[in-house]
Amino acid sequence: MKILAVDYGDTRTGLAVSDRTEFLATPVGTITERNAQRLAQKVADAVKEQGAELIVVGLPINMNGTKGPRAEKCEEFAQMLRELVECPVEMWDERSTTVTAHNILNTTNVRGKARKAVVDTVAATIILEGFMDHRRKNKDK
Repeated sequence: MKILAVDYGDTRTGLAVSDRTEFLATPVGTITERNAQRLAQKVADAVKEQGAELIVVGLPINMNGTKGPRAEKCEEFAQMLRELVECPVEMWDERSTTVTAHNILNTTNVRGKARKAVVDTVAATIILEGFMDHRRKNKDK
């Protein structure tokens, strides 16, 4: 099943997609859009374009396990998507994915404008990899 992961942001939203075997997570790109409704439509268009059968939206839960204002915005965005697409939309705990993405970009020496352009896509890829890993580990349970 092809899965599209979304790292929702107020200005930039990163996307990544899996292959049908759910083995590889590939960055798709970043959508720059401040209006949540227009962004939801652009993500819905990406779902069709990529042939995704499931959407995973990153849920930034606080380190103590509580949901803050950012998590609530992500849940509201996921609900907008549910109204626009026919496939399921799930939330996935994305704690530390942006920090991990920055660490990866530090390791690969990506700086400046190039870094700003890819950090959200890298974060979406990390969200997708975590989700797929969880599905593989819990497939038989």
